[in-house]
Amino acid sequence: METHKYPNGDITVIWQPQKCIHSAVCVKMLPKVYNPKERPLIKAENATSSELKNQIDQCPSGALSYEFNTEK
Repeated sequence: METHKYPNGDITVIWQPQKCIHSAVCVKMLPKVYNPKERPLIKAENATSSELKNQIDQCPSGALSYEFNTEK
């Protein structure tokens, strides 16, 4: 399954386009991050990690998820 990753400091947004049902919850909640007319589609740097996590938790399809970045 195709997966795209967009890091933002503490968190990485993971998008699986095959799961997306185009409900536009992401675009409505964080339009500065998610813009389907631009590339890259997701600009994780335009929101805080907290804002991203909160929005991703609202994704109805599970197409968006996140992982925490840890430095070793």
